[in-house]
Order: sequence, then structure tokens, then C-alpha cells
Amino acid sequence: MLKIGICCYPSLGGSGVVASELAKMMAERGHQVHMISFGMPFRLGKFYRNIFYHEVEVSDYYVFKYPPYDISLASKIAHVAKTQHLDVLHVHYAIPFAICAWLAKQLVGPQLKLITTLHGTDITVLAQDESLRDMIKLAINQSDAVTAVSDDLIRETIEQFGTKRPIHRVYNFIDNRYYYPRVNESLRREFARNDEPILMHVSNYRPVKRTHDVLEVFERIRKERPLKLLFVGEGPELSKLTNAVMERGLLEDVIFLGKQDDVSEIIAMADVLLLPSEKESFGLVALEAMACGVPVVGTNVGGIPEVVVHGKTGFLTELGDLDELTRYTRELITHQNIRQRFSELAVERATTVFNAHKIASEYEQLYRQVVQGDFQI
Repeated sequence: MLKIGICCYPSLGGSGVVASELAKMMAERGHQVHMISFGMPFRLGKFYRNIFYHEVEVSDYYVFKYPPYDISLASKIAHVAKTQHLDVLHVHYAIPFAICAWLAKQLVGPQLKLITTLHGTDITVLAQDESLRDMIKLAINQSDAVTAVSDDLIRETIEQFGTKRPIHRVYNFIDNRYYYPRVNESLRREFARNDEPILMHVSNYRPVKRTHDVLEVFERIRKERPLKLLFVGEGPELSKLTNAVMERGLLEDVIFLGKQDDVSEIIAMADVLLLPSEKESFGLVALEAMACGVPVVGTNVGGIPEVVVHGKTGFLTELGDLDELTRYTRELITHQNIRQRFSELAVERATTVFNAHKIASEYEQLYRQVVQGDFQI
């Protein structure tokens, strides 16, 4: 049995989802997992055997202009590592988690091993800030092992930092006990008639998600036939999107479902998932859709082509090509035989290449190699 510490952002987002699901998989295998964060990860809101939660509490001492979260996090990691005799820390994101874990390791000692998983934002966004670049590079170089969620992210990390150390690709995954094809007909009827296909977009509504492209594609096709569009999630661009829907008179056919902790049953209602992002280090929602038998129409950027196979499990277009996005979406909702074939291939790919047990075994092997000193940097 291993004693594993996991640090992640607890709110919605691909990294938090993967970290929480990985914790469940490790706990099922008999390992003891300690989650360390400022909030309970949203996928762990009930009791799970072998999973323990440690909350990071931040000092509000009056001399601090800003609460010193990073120091509090490092202190909590060190405390948990010492008292629970952790074997390995698996942190998701270099900033702040890997840096704080490295600082904690200075207090605990070299016997505590550190694995950092890069999910994207550290490299694609934060690395553009010169004040953070050296810290991110330090986090990468001081980790006992580094993984990334796609080959494209590995390529970009090497380009950004010129790092010579190996970065191991370990894909994100889905648990097909929860993500599988099924349609709750009574739930679907709440949103659409039988003759109305459903388009869907799920994200955190940042500018890079290009949600207005989704709306444009929907409006073009809606002029030709009955159609519904479901938006799931929340974020900074959501108010602009809502205003655009009202201005275009589309409120009757565009439905905002807001933040949803469990999206598996919702995604399964869709006929097509749209993902026109300009940056996407992996595209977890595309994988979730494929596992539910929903073809994806997205952009040929970042890690999306490693998930979606063009012409088999969905379609890929060049960034901003609304004509192609519209054409491919129209093709999938118009031709049921094509959509059904894509659906079957999507499920097959999701449950084989990105199977939870397969990916969990990769991480488990990495944990053991690092703890036993068999891993070569």
C-alpha cells in the first residue's frame, strides 16, 4: 500500500476532475490517499474509503496585505506528509502546487517524492509572465518525475523552457462506469422535441473557449431547421454570451444550465458537442462526450487531435473557420447513420485508449518507480 498525497484545484476544471477521479481509483486499489486543498474537490463530496481530506487554512494576520496562501499550503503539505508518513506527493499544476510541495519537501526530507502533472495553463498562459517563468522551470526541474496530459503539451513545455529532462505523457481519462451512452428520455423532453437535435457546449467560459463561435454555428443551422443549444458551466464570458443570445432573440432555443457537478447524464442527451477552442492542452470534455457516444466538432489545436480522430469520432477544423464548423455540425445532425457510426467509434476509443483502469495503472507504476528509486530522471 502506498500513502499518496494529492494537491489540486478543488473547483470545476479538468485538472481537478482528473485528480479527484485518480484519487478514487487509487483508493479502490487499496492505497491511502490524502487530498490537500483549500476546499473539498467537487467530485469528492461524499465518503470514500481510503480517501482523507486536509483543508488548507490561510492566516488573516493583519500585517499581510494578501492572505499568504502559498505559505499556508506548503506548511499543510509538510504537516500531512510528516504525520501521515506520505510516500509520494502528486501535484496538479506547477504553480502553485509543485513549488509549495518542493518547499514542503525541504522540511520533510528527500524521502518524500514529488510528481508534477502539467495540465496546460502553467505552460500556455502563466509561462508568458516573465515573473513566473523561473518559478515554473524550478518546479519542473525539482520534481522527481513530471507528466503532461498530451504530447502537444510536452512539445510546448520543451519549447518554452528548453528542458532536457524527460516529461512523460499520461493522458487524462474517463471512468466508463459513469460516462457511457444512454439517454434519459424524460429529461431530454424537458429541453427539446423529438425532431429537435441538441447541440451542447461545456466549459469555464473564458475567451479562449470561443463560445460566440458556438452561438454563430447554432444560429446558422437554426435558420434551416428546429434545433436546441445547451450551454453548461459558468465563467467570465457567460454574461456576454447571455446578452448576445437575448439580442439575437434566441432565448427560446438556447438554454443555460449553469454549473453542474455531474455532467455525464447531461452530455449524453446531446447529438453533437462543440469545442471551438483556440487553446486546449487536452480537452477533457471532448473525451467525456465521446465516452457518452456524442461526436465532437472542434478545432485542430493543442491536444484535441490526440483525443478526437477526424472523420471517425468527430470532425476537426482550423481555428475560427465557422463555415467548416457549421458544415460538419450540420452533417452530423442531418445524417443519423453517420452520427451513429461516429458514436460507436467514439465510445470504442474513449473506453480503450483513455480507460480509467489503464491510466490509473500507468500512474501507479510511476508512483512505485519513484518511491523505490527505480525511476531515472
